[in-house]
Amino acid sequence: MRSDLYNGHDYYNIDDLLTTEHKLIRETVRNFVKKSVTPIIEDYAQRAEFPKHLIKELGQIGAFGPSLPAEYGGGGLDEISYGIIMQELERGDAGIRSTASVQGSLVMYPIYKYGSEEQRKKYLPKLGTGELFGCFGLTEPNHGSNPAGMETNFKDMGDHYLLNGAKMWISNAPLADIAVVWAKNEAGKIQGLIVERGMEGFSTPTTHGKWSLRASITGELVFNNVKVPKENLLPNVSGIKGPLGCLSTARYGIAWGAIGSALDCYDTALRYAKERVQFGKPIGQFQLQQKKLAEMITEITKAQLLVWRLGVLKNEGKATAAQISMAKRNSCEIALDVARNARQMLGGMGITGEFPVMRHLMNLETVITYEGTHDIHLLITGMDITGLDAFK
Repeated sequence: MRSDLYNGHDYYNIDDLLTTEHKLIRETVRNFVKKSVTPIIEDYAQRAEFPKHLIKELGQIGAFGPSLPAEYGGGGLDEISYGIIMQELERGDAGIRSTASVQGSLVMYPIYKYGSEEQRKKYLPKLGTGELFGCFGLTEPNHGSNPAGMETNFKDMGDHYLLNGAKMWISNAPLADIAVVWAKNEAGKIQGLIVERGMEGFSTPTTHGKWSLRASITGELVFNNVKVPKENLLPNVSGIKGPLGCLSTARYGIAWGAIGSALDCYDTALRYAKERVQFGKPIGQFQLQQKKLAEMITEITKAQLLVWRLGVLKNEGKATAAQISMAKRNSCEIALDVARNARQMLGGMGITGEFPVMRHLMNLETVITYEGTHDIHLLITGMDITGLDAFK
């Protein structure tokens, strides 16, 4: 069982920009990761098994929908608090952060933002505690980066809707009690539906054989003439802006989260460089190893400042989807670079479960492409600064 000696790294005293509440929240989540995640995560990842007992624990520490109002099962916290929680969770494992991110940003958020008051009261409090577990159905076998081309559809049958289609690469799906599903109505407009486990024709096959996010559970959503009650339609949004609004919220959490993976890899490499002796001295005394470490902390610090500023803008209601895309893309890129360099510094030990680096590295290969690929986020920034749409 691996010891968790992590204490954090703050080269530019960014803590001075945080409130006492922010730091207390960070301490709470960090302690949870050290107690409940680090001791077990390597074993679960090696076995490609999801530690489902952590769902209730994540609810207990307020990791589900922390920035949503308390009356609807959230924590009533600000956006920087949400980011801090995601960063600390991913420092433990991206799959655990993904579990919380999906539950809060992609299930609770759309029900709160686009749902009826009855839907909010019915689902959100139980989702907030982890009593209910949810997933988000957007990506399809033939439509990833172009979700507007989705084929999943529903028809008005008078007293209910009839839903048909399939979604894939859905985090949480095999265990989910409910799914927020985006589908086209008969007019071709995208709308959201809450589909509940047990509805006839609804199944959630598990995705096997993943080399990444192995401690996260992934599956498909299959709809074969599923009768969905009309009261399960999200009434307050139509069009692609509905799911994209959810993705912006989740991408913001990823921008913070990926830095958590980078911090854990840097922390591991720094400690190893001081302890590992070759040619009669610690490898951290060699110039090439110092170069790697110095570049790691430089990029981490730049990313920390970027997401902090983004959090301030989000608190003020000023953060744009393009700004969120830039931060998500940057954090994933620097995290992968840090993980790869850390792996090299550890040599052969870097590929073993004795250290967390290879697990983070493989996880980040998924994080850099989900909820908008690295290239798509680049084009979003390009469109924002030029006014020219590369997608057409």
